[in-house]
Amino acid sequence: MKNNPLLLFVICCAIPLILAYSALKLDWLPTAITNNGEFLQQQVKYENWPQNNHKQWTIALNYSNGCTTPCSEQLAALNNLYIALGKNQNKVDVAVIGEVKAANSPWKSIDAQPNLQPASLYLIDHMGLVVLEYPFKTQPQENRLVQKGLLKDLKKLLSYSRSS
Repeated sequence: MKNNPLLLFVICCAIPLILAYSALKLDWLPTAITNNGEFLQQQVKYENWPQNNHKQWTIALNYSNGCTTPCSEQLAALNNLYIALGKNQNKVDVAVIGEVKAANSPWKSIDAQPNLQPASLYLIDHMGLVVLEYPFKTQPQENRLVQKGLLKDLKKLLSYSRSS
């Protein structure tokens, strides 16, 4: 090997390439999903999203016209989610998509979108792109788990944005 350093160089370069190719072709890579929310099937973006909004993320509740009991439950949960954000409250905005039936709601209202499910929670980035959906579950315990997943995803996104 001392007499042929070119052969040693080629072998050292070829082995990682062969292993990488094998890993891709034989599906050795993990396919685990780390987010708790569901990505939307089609892109939904608010065109008139305020560009002067300095908050990085928005949690939005789709309060549609035909939604009564589930939407009121989610509206109460929205208050709890905002409190649970703790020190991250200054980085996250809370909004309601559509007309709010309850007059005492402190959250801002944004325009309704026809593609969004009623009573679901959505995570919207600072550019107005709806990124993740957290569907409403009829069982209260399941619904709390969905909301905990939203908080977990949001805290992860906020820590990623701080590091970049």
